[in-house]
Amino acid sequence: MINPWLAVADAHSSVASMARGNRYDKEKDAMTIDVEGLTKAYRGTYAVRDVSFSVRSGKVTGFLGPNGAGKSTTMRSIVGLDRPDAGRARIDGSEYRTFAAPLREVGALLDARAAHRSRSALNHLASIAATHRIPRSRVDEVLEATGLSAVARKKVGGFSLGMGQRLGIAAALLGDPGTLILDEPVNGLDPEGVTWVRELLARLAAEGRTVFLSSHLLNELALIADHVIIIGRGEIIADAPIGSLTERGDGRVRVRTPDAPALTRRITSAGATVASSEPGVLDVEGLSAEQIARAAHEAGVLLTELTPLRQTLEEAYNRLTRDAQEFVSA
Repeated sequence: MINPWLAVADAHSSVASMARGNRYDKEKDAMTIDVEGLTKAYRGTYAVRDVSFSVRSGKVTGFLGPNGAGKSTTMRSIVGLDRPDAGRARIDGSEYRTFAAPLREVGALLDARAAHRSRSALNHLASIAATHRIPRSRVDEVLEATGLSAVARKKVGGFSLGMGQRLGIAAALLGDPGTLILDEPVNGLDPEGVTWVRELLARLAAEGRTVFLSSHLLNELALIADHVIIIGRGEIIADAPIGSLTERGDGRVRVRTPDAPALTRRITSAGATVASSEPGVLDVEGLSAEQIARAAHEAGVLLTELTPLRQTLEEAYNRLTRDAQEFVSA
């Protein structure tokens, strides 16, 4: 019996084949998502307030924030599912509702459970394709690309969470759009599936498309995204490349030495705080890497590693959202 989740390599080659033959022209003007002054309140409480940012093509942009911070409201407003009280969102210079063939412009995964449970994956995608005048052959392409060909005639109601995610991604890819907006695309996927999504999104961005996704899996997002936008309390609190968020460390320096006791004595006398998780490895706070190197030289201690530690994306995110509340009053 064929296990579709072991067909990742075949799916990779299918996506590459789709990319070679797709209608998207990466030489066209760069596509963007532009959000300007977006504001939405529910019963006197702001979901988002004066939110502005741009998502550029050719890279993967992550969208982060605590529960209730305004991520879903923002993403729904971009694709016209929520009407903001003020501000606007445009894709490639136009509002979503003005597109004559929206699925050919924007592929969205906002709810993987949107497919009718009594339909097969094949029928679900075929009905979308027919409604939006997308060639039937495209259905077979996205089924193969997402590893669903073996279960194409199985009813969606019997799908696992991961299979449902793959079907949602297939629907987002159906129109071969230049912009992708994905809410938690790796939710429920096994490790092979997560790797597949990571490589797929990187490939789509490399073609020049705009890729905007939210995820609560920060370590995974750090591997996928080039740029991160963080929202908290309904307002943007960070909008920067991942590298600039993580380059700021917390002052710690990782040191390896075969003479840890001697170095510890030397640098603690100079005011450092030292912790050790394993023999010969020290995490030092209170002294710079240069100061530690000088102290080691003066003490005649050999160093085999001296590394200022960078923040992880998770550490940067936790620092930035530490005081974020779910909602603010209007």
